[in-house]
Order: sequence, then C-alpha cells, then structure tokens
Amino acid sequence: MAISDWPQAERPREKLLAQGPVALSDAELLAIFLRTGVPGCSAVDLARDLITRFGSLRALAAASPQAFCEARGLGLAKYVQLQAAVEMSRRVLAEDLRQRDALADPAATRRYLSAWLRDRDREIFAALFLDSQHRVLRIEELSQGTLDAASVYPREVVKRALALGAAAVIFAHNHPSGVAEPSAADRVLTDRLKQALALVDVRVLDHFVVGEGSPVSFAERGWL
Repeated sequence: MAISDWPQAERPREKLLAQGPVALSDAELLAIFLRTGVPGCSAVDLARDLITRFGSLRALAAASPQAFCEARGLGLAKYVQLQAAVEMSRRVLAEDLRQRDALADPAATRRYLSAWLRDRDREIFAALFLDSQHRVLRIEELSQGTLDAASVYPREVVKRALALGAAAVIFAHNHPSGVAEPSAADRVLTDRLKQALALVDVRVLDHFVVGEGSPVSFAERGWL
C-alpha cells in the first residue's frame, strides 16, 4: 500500500508536523528523506530494508559511496543529499557550541565531538581554540592519520593558538576502532602540548578521545 493511502495520522510527514520529529521511528525519518519508495515497496518499507541492510541510520550515513549506491532505491544523488544533511547537523551543533561556555555545558561539547569524529575512517586530531570566557573561537583539524608523537607538532599548535588569540584549548581525537580508551602515546602527546602551550599562557582544559559511547575525558581522569 502506498503511503498516500495510509490514514493521515500515520503518514510520516503528517506525523512529524503533528507530533514533532522525536515521535518518528528511524525508518519513518529515513522515509521522509527518501521521499519515494520503489515498485512494490513504500518509502517506509524501503527505509526499513535499508536500516536492516546497513544495521543502523548511523551506519547508513557512514557508508562508502559504492556501498550506499549498491543498495536498492539509492544512488549518488541520494548519497550527496544525505552527506549534506549530516554535515548540516554537525554545523548546527558547532554553532550551538560556539555560543556558550564550552566548560559550562560539557554534554554539548561531547555531542559535537562525537558527531564530528566518531565515524571517521582514520584518526583525526583536532582542537577547539577558546577565548578567555571559554567560548569557541575556532574548531580545527590539526592532523590526520595514526596518532603518535610525531603526528602533531607542538610549535605549530602554539603558533595557531597565538594567531587566534586563544586563552585555552580543548583537544580531541578519535579511535576508528571504536575503543575510546586513551593510549600511552595519547598521554605523552598531551603532556608535550600542555607544556608547550603553558609557555605562552594558553591552558589545556581537556583532551577527549572519541569512540563508541561517551568520549573519554583526560580532565575527568585527573590527567591534566
């Protein structure tokens, strides 16, 4: 049965307008994005099939272009649209973070870092440069690839902090394996960065490791 033949209150678009997006299932939200199904399969049925195939909405969004386009009812245009939607959501979270004290709402910082870094297929080392009120001045990737003592140069981080007039910084990096437990190399690099930045009166407030679940905080571990 086509969605247009469903009772109005059960149609995903009408349900969203009446009850808000949180009332919709993953399949219903995806169906709105898909807009149409395929012959013999409504948009909601197609959405359920896709979630089953990929395992979750998150896995669908993180799929490679090839894997995405191989699925029934999808293609390159849909891939581009979904990636644009995901990036817009990240930027909304970033804008929200820029408008508040990064330490006053640590949950917002964690949400943004998870959305930004969790599903990347390589290690990304990043920094949130903050002003004296702990508001975000700039969010930047500092390196990509395997994290070790040579992958991030303290002098370059110091130069960037000075150029932005930063008073403090929060570091973050992801573990593509999904295991967020910090390594010995993570701690060594953080100590080197902290020492270098202290010479120019820039404080390192935290370092988050992003994996599955909530990011792990160096500050909460007592390592800073």
